[in-house]
Amino acid sequence: MAAINSKLFPPPDHNGTVRNPLAPRTWPGATPESTTTLQSILTDNHKKFHVFFNDRGFHNHTAHAVLSLWTMGADKSILEASYKASSEYQRPAFASPNPITKQNWTEFLGKEDYYQAYLEFFQNELTQKDYGSILEEYLFAANANFVSNRDADKQPEMLSRFFAGLVHPMIHTGFGLEFNLPGTFAEGLAQAAVHPTESTNSLPASFFNLSEEGLVSRFASAVGLGGQAEKKDVHAFTVFARVLADSTLALDGPPGEIGFYRTIVAKHGQTIQKYVNEWTLEGDLSKKLEELLWTNTIMYAVAGNEEKGPFNADFFLMHLVTSSVFLSTIFVHLKRSSQVLFLKGYFSICLGYYISRGKPQLDIARFFSNTDTLLPVAPGPKPTPNAAAHPSPDSVHAVTPDPWLPIIQSTLTHPDDHLPKLQRALAEYASHFGSTPAGTFAGTELKGSEFIDGTLFIRAAGLTESRLGWVREGQAPLDGVWDRHGFFKA
Repeated sequence: MAAINSKLFPPPDHNGTVRNPLAPRTWPGATPESTTTLQSILTDNHKKFHVFFNDRGFHNHTAHAVLSLWTMGADKSILEASYKASSEYQRPAFASPNPITKQNWTEFLGKEDYYQAYLEFFQNELTQKDYGSILEEYLFAANANFVSNRDADKQPEMLSRFFAGLVHPMIHTGFGLEFNLPGTFAEGLAQAAVHPTESTNSLPASFFNLSEEGLVSRFASAVGLGGQAEKKDVHAFTVFARVLADSTLALDGPPGEIGFYRTIVAKHGQTIQKYVNEWTLEGDLSKKLEELLWTNTIMYAVAGNEEKGPFNADFFLMHLVTSSVFLSTIFVHLKRSSQVLFLKGYFSICLGYYISRGKPQLDIARFFSNTDTLLPVAPGPKPTPNAAAHPSPDSVHAVTPDPWLPIIQSTLTHPDDHLPKLQRALAEYASHFGSTPAGTFAGTELKGSEFIDGTLFIRAAGLTESRLGWVREGQAPLDGVWDRHGFFKA
C-alpha cells in the first residue's frame, strides 16, 4: 500500500473540531496498529481509485467501510480484508482533462472525468479555509446553486448534487468531518461535484438566497401562520403522516432498476416541498434534527417489517439511516440559515425516496407489539452461565445481557460494506434515545406513534442482522445482501 499521507489522513480525531452532543462514539478496540492500517488504506484508496467503480455511477465505498469498522473496534486484519475485497473491483484513478480553478469550478459539474481535478481543487481550498467556510461557499450559497441569466441545464445546483446518488456525497463528506480527515472531506465534495442533479423540483431556485428571517417568515406563511404570535409545532412524524395519506404521491407502477427517485421528484417534487414547508423549523433546530433520526429509522424498520415474509431490508431506505448519522456532524459547521436549508433539503430527499420505493403504509402497533424482536439473540451455541450469574443462570439475559454486543461483533465480520454503517448508526441512536418511553410522540399525526419507544433501534438492528446473516455465528450472508424489490403490490 501507499505510504501514509498524514496531512490528508491523520489519525482519526473522533472528538471533532466542533462540539456535537450527538457525535458518534469510538468503540473500544482501536489500537496503534489498526489506526496506521486505516490511514494506509485511506491513502492508498485516495491515490489509486476513482470515486465511481463503474460507468454507471456506482460508488467506491472503501472509506465508508473501513472507517465504520475501525470506529467499532475492528482489528487490523478485518480492515485489510475489507479493503482487499473492495479494491478488487474498483476503477483506477485517472487525470482530468484540465484543472479546476476558482474561475471555472462551475463549468464542469456533473462530469465524472473531472473528479481528480475537483479533488485537487477542494484539497487546495482546505489549505486556506476551514470546513464550515467551504460548506457554506460551495454547497449553501445561492450562487453555488442557481445563477441568474444561466441556462437551466447548466445551473450549479450543488446542494442537489450533494444529496444525489442516494446521498453518498453527503455520507462521504460526513465521514471526513466526523473524523477530521481533510482527504476524505475533499473526496466527498469532489464526489458531489461530479454527480448529476436529481432534485431540482424539490430544491428549486426559490429555495435559496433567503435570509434567516426570510426563511422563518416563508415557512410560517406556508402553513398559514404568518403574523401569529403562537405557532403550533409540526413534527417530522406529522409531515410524514401527511405524505402517507396523500394518494396522489405515488409511482404509476413498479420502477425500473434505477431512475425511480428522479421520476418521483420530476412528477411530485413541488408537492414534496410543500409538505416539508409545513415542518416547523424554529427554536432549537437540534431537536428538529433528532426528529429526522427517528423518522428515517421508522421508514426503514417499520416499513420493512411486513406482515408476511421475512424482513424487507430495503437497500434504498437503509441509506436513509446510514446517512442520517452524519446530520449532526455537518449541521454544527453551518450557520443557522444553512442549517434550515440542510434539514429541509435532506427531509425532501428522504420523503422522495420513501415514495419511490412504493410508499408502504405502516403498522406501528404491530411492530412494537412483537416481543420476539425486543432481545435479538444470535444463533448457534450459547454460553452456559455459572450459578452465580445474574439475574439467574437460566435467564436469557444471563446469556445475552446486552444484545448490541453480539450484533456489533457479527457485523464486524460480515463481508457487506453497508451493514457496519447501518448498525453503527442504530447503536448510536440507541445510546441517545433508548430510554424514550412510549407516548412521547402521541401528539403527532402519525398513526400508531403513541407506541413508538426507544426499543425501535435494537429491533431494527436485530431484524437486519437476522436478515443479512449472522456470519460470525455460522449463517451464510443473504444472497444479494440487501432487498431491492421495494414495496409494490403484485
